[in-house]
Amino acid sequence: MWIDEYCTRGWIRFPFDRELLEWVARTLPIARGAVTAPENAIWHVCEGTWFVGVNALPNKSDGSVEKGIPLRGMAVETVAELGFPIDRWDRAQISVIYPGYPRSREGESEAAFAYRRDRDAAHVDGLVRVGPDRKRMLREPHAFILGIPLTEAGSGASPVVVWEGSHEIMRRALGEILCSTPVEDWPEADLTEIYHAARHEAFRRCRRVPVCARPDEGYLIHRLALHGVAPWEQGAEASDDGRMIAYFRPLLDGPMSDWIHKA
Repeated sequence: MWIDEYCTRGWIRFPFDRELLEWVARTLPIARGAVTAPENAIWHVCEGTWFVGVNALPNKSDGSVEKGIPLRGMAVETVAELGFPIDRWDRAQISVIYPGYPRSREGESEAAFAYRRDRDAAHVDGLVRVGPDRKRMLREPHAFILGIPLTEAGSGASPVVVWEGSHEIMRRALGEILCSTPVEDWPEADLTEIYHAARHEAFRRCRRVPVCARPDEGYLIHRLALHGVAPWEQGAEASDDGRMIAYFRPLLDGPMSDWIHKA
């Protein structure tokens, strides 16, 4: 059931999972420490309204932190069913949003800030801006995005948003270039124009869905799905920690061609 829904919609939220809740309880104190660690100060951006926290969680390859427990539960079982390894987790991103988001990020143009504010900074992970022309290239072929809320937050507290079904628009559009390019040359292929066109198509055709979840749930987003972060609504409620989510985004373990072709 989960697999069909994931493949059709490009994302899925899982119901209450006691194993996941136990993992969150062990992990939250470590995540709090990472947010305030001096070495992670560079990740506080947008005038202090966003802690980006890429790879900031010091978890082991089984997903555990310090004396915590391995990452388990329905989401992990679904990842395994999709054919991805579940014993080689990357260090998770700790993404924290605070009241007032979004504000301008250092060096961000007015147009870029407007896109963050009005279009949730919608993007597909792994398409990195390269060089002075900021060309979009596939430099980080992720397998999927597994989001695990670490704190309670209301629906207006900058939820992740997904354009439902956009993964198939991206698969078709980006595949036009990548499938006619030798796989070894994929990281150098300029995907900028076709990616921007596919993004606008997704805005027109796909439903924008806020993904709100509790620390005992979790959700899986397809690596090709267009997604972003909504602005913090006035009066939105969250804990003193802000809206904190751990994201596992492991790179593909198999051939790079799986980025386009695999479920």
